[in-house]
Amino acid sequence: MPEPIAPSPALPAEPAAAPDGATTEPAALPAVRSNVVIVMPAYNAALTLERTYADIPHDIVDRIILVDDVSKDETVDVARQLGLDVIIHQQNKGYGGNQKTCYDAALEAGADIVVMLHPDYQYDATRIPALIAPIVSGERDLMLGSRFMGDPLAGGMPRWKYISNRFLTMVENRAFGLHLSEYHTGLRAYSRGLLETIPYRLNSDDFVFDQELIAQVVAARMGDRIGEIGVPTRYFEEASSVGFKRSVVYGLSTIRVVLRYLLHRLRIRRSPKLKARRPAP
Repeated sequence: MPEPIAPSPALPAEPAAAPDGATTEPAALPAVRSNVVIVMPAYNAALTLERTYADIPHDIVDRIILVDDVSKDETVDVARQLGLDVIIHQQNKGYGGNQKTCYDAALEAGADIVVMLHPDYQYDATRIPALIAPIVSGERDLMLGSRFMGDPLAGGMPRWKYISNRFLTMVENRAFGLHLSEYHTGLRAYSRGLLETIPYRLNSDDFVFDQELIAQVVAARMGDRIGEIGVPTRYFEEASSVGFKRSVVYGLSTIRVVLRYLLHRLRIRRSPKLKARRPAP
């Protein structure tokens, strides 16, 4: 792991009816204090990082780690000015490769709960207390911030992206036996036990890393430990966004993840990626 270098929010969306296993209302955090570490996989986030940071509820967060993937702007300088712990990749490792460094660093820092937050200001960081509450209470091990429990089109999501997200979510729900409203979010929270159980380091270094991770959680018989809350959608010029061609590649890669999971579950072709490192907690 690279050596760390020293260190107009939107209104919350009205959540729709909750799918099975979802959490919609913010829960009170238990009195027992958990070590909460936020990780930010960053690439060219200088224009949005400060706004994202300002929305974080710092009273419940112990540490914020930003992993920079060879940004061409001032992301690192802004992060240092904000006092974040910064890790700089010497070469671009991709979105998935960046997350691997993020989770390794968070676990090494003693995190009980790891929140993955995109620094592009698309996701409302003020929702973090509600996101982690089911993990703190022991009810969940993975929480997703879903844009589809509100109205993502009203927040500026392109219609083609909306349709493709709906299709992929339907396919994944059928394959994984879940009832989630969204799988493709950049706001997530994990328990330490979950990250120590699944072999996330074997995953892709590309964007499909997130879907491989969920497949690993389901394969480890922890699908009932996944929940979600609603978060508002924010699309604007400075926010990062995957283009249409990359989205097509991502969609096809997600279908391959689903097929790999089904072949593994049916014992037709077992995958090392879907074998837990240890029994689920």
